[in-house]
Amino acid sequence: QVQLVESGGGLVQTGGSLRLSCAASGRAFRMNDMGWYRQTPGKERELVGTISSGGISNYADSVKGRFTISRDNAENTMYLQMNSLKPEDTAVYYCNAAVYLYISGRTRDYWGPGTQVTVSS
Repeated sequence: QVQLVESGGGLVQTGGSLRLSCAASGRAFRMNDMGWYRQTPGKERELVGTISSGGISNYADSVKGRFTISRDNAENTMYLQMNSLKPEDTAVYYCNAAVYLYISGRTRDYWGPGTQVTVSS
Protein backbone atom coordinates (compact mmCIF):
# COMPACT_ATOMS: atom_id res chain seq x y z
CA GLN A 1 0.00 0.00 0.00
CA VAL A 2 1.17 3.51 -0.82
CA GLN A 3 0.24 6.69 0.99
CA LEU A 4 0.56 10.29 -0.15
CA VAL A 5 0.65 13.09 2.39
CA GLU A 6 0.67 16.81 1.61
CA SER A 7 2.21 19.43 3.88
CA GLY A 8 3.10 23.10 3.82
CA GLY A 9 -0.32 24.68 3.57
CA GLY A 10 -1.36 27.65 5.64
CA LEU A 11 -2.41 31.28 5.65
CA VAL A 12 -0.51 33.82 3.58
CA GLN A 13 -1.13 37.37 2.42
CA THR A 14 -1.72 38.35 -1.19
CA GLY A 15 1.57 38.39 -3.04
CA GLY A 16 3.17 35.94 -0.66
CA SER A 17 4.63 32.49 -1.26
CA LEU A 18 4.12 28.98 0.00
CA ARG A 19 5.80 25.68 -0.78
CA LEU A 20 3.73 22.52 -0.62
CA SER A 21 5.22 19.06 -0.38
CA CYS A 22 3.74 15.69 -1.24
CA ALA A 23 5.57 12.73 0.25
CA ALA A 24 4.90 9.15 -0.73
CA SER A 25 5.52 6.19 1.54
CA GLY A 26 5.07 2.46 1.19
CA ARG A 27 6.83 -0.56 -0.19
CA ALA A 28 7.97 -1.67 -3.62
CA PHE A 29 6.62 1.13 -5.74
CA ARG A 30 7.67 3.66 -8.33
CA MET A 31 6.10 7.06 -8.83
CA ASN A 32 5.16 7.82 -12.44
CA ASP A 33 3.30 10.98 -13.45
CA MET A 34 2.29 13.21 -10.55
CA GLY A 35 0.10 16.25 -10.24
CA TRP A 36 -1.37 18.92 -8.03
CA TYR A 37 -5.08 19.69 -7.94
CA ARG A 38 -7.15 22.12 -5.93
CA GLN A 39 -10.75 22.42 -4.87
CA THR A 40 -12.95 25.06 -3.28
CA PRO A 41 -16.38 24.43 -1.72
CA GLY A 42 -19.09 23.92 -4.30
CA LYS A 43 -16.66 23.59 -7.19
CA GLU A 44 -15.12 20.68 -8.99
CA ARG A 45 -11.54 19.73 -8.33
CA GLU A 46 -9.31 21.45 -10.88
CA LEU A 47 -5.89 20.64 -12.20
CA VAL A 48 -3.07 22.94 -11.12
CA GLY A 49 -0.28 21.18 -12.94
CA THR A 50 1.49 17.93 -13.60
CA ILE A 51 5.01 16.61 -13.73
CA SER A 52 6.22 13.50 -15.51
CA SER A 53 8.66 11.00 -14.09
CA GLY A 54 11.28 12.67 -16.25
CA GLY A 55 10.55 16.09 -14.81
CA ILE A 56 8.50 17.66 -17.61
CA SER A 57 5.85 19.93 -16.10
CA ASN A 58 2.67 21.51 -17.40
CA TYR A 59 0.46 24.10 -15.75
CA ALA A 60 -3.04 25.48 -15.81
CA ASP A 61 -3.21 28.93 -17.39
CA SER A 62 -4.36 30.40 -14.08
CA VAL A 63 -1.07 29.55 -12.35
CA LYS A 64 1.41 29.62 -15.22
CA GLY A 65 4.38 31.83 -14.40
CA ARG A 66 3.58 31.86 -10.68
CA PHE A 67 3.65 28.18 -9.65
CA THR A 68 6.44 25.68 -10.18
CA ILE A 69 6.21 21.92 -9.75
CA SER A 70 9.30 19.86 -9.04
CA ARG A 71 10.05 16.40 -7.75
CA ASP A 72 12.76 14.43 -6.02
CA ASN A 73 12.47 10.86 -7.25
CA ALA A 74 15.02 9.56 -4.76
CA GLU A 75 12.89 10.91 -1.90
CA ASN A 76 9.53 10.09 -3.55
CA THR A 77 8.49 13.68 -3.00
CA MET A 78 6.84 16.30 -5.19
CA TYR A 79 6.78 20.02 -4.52
CA LEU A 80 4.61 22.96 -5.49
CA GLN A 81 6.26 26.36 -5.18
CA MET A 82 3.57 29.01 -5.21
CA ASN A 83 4.57 32.64 -5.67
CA SER A 84 2.60 35.84 -6.14
CA LEU A 85 -0.38 34.22 -4.46
CA LYS A 86 -3.85 35.66 -5.00
CA PRO A 87 -7.06 35.27 -2.98
CA GLU A 88 -8.47 33.14 -5.80
CA ASP A 89 -5.72 30.60 -5.13
CA THR A 90 -7.43 29.79 -1.83
CA ALA A 91 -8.37 26.12 -1.89
CA VAL A 92 -7.60 22.68 -0.57
CA TYR A 93 -4.63 21.40 -2.54
CA TYR A 94 -4.33 17.70 -3.32
CA CYS A 95 -1.49 15.69 -4.73
CA ASN A 96 -2.08 12.83 -7.11
CA ALA A 97 0.22 10.16 -8.42
CA ALA A 98 0.15 7.24 -10.79
CA VAL A 99 2.06 4.60 -8.86
CA TYR A 100 3.54 1.42 -10.28
CA LEU A 101 3.38 -1.40 -7.75
CA TYR A 102 6.18 -3.90 -8.29
CA ILE A 103 4.47 -6.75 -6.44
CA SER A 104 1.27 -6.71 -8.51
CA GLY A 105 2.77 -5.28 -11.68
CA ARG A 106 -0.10 -2.79 -11.85
CA THR A 107 -0.35 0.99 -11.84
CA ARG A 108 -2.80 2.58 -9.42
CA ASP A 109 -3.94 6.13 -8.88
CA TYR A 110 -3.41 7.61 -5.41
CA TRP A 111 -4.53 10.84 -3.75
CA GLY A 112 -3.37 12.64 -0.64
CA PRO A 113 -5.86 13.93 1.97
CA GLY A 114 -5.24 17.56 0.99
CA THR A 115 -3.82 20.66 2.64
CA GLN A 116 -5.58 24.00 3.03
CA VAL A 117 -4.11 27.11 1.44
CA THR A 118 -5.70 30.43 2.34
CA VAL A 119 -4.64 33.70 0.74
CA SER A 120 -5.89 36.80 2.52
CA SER A 121 -6.57 40.02 0.66
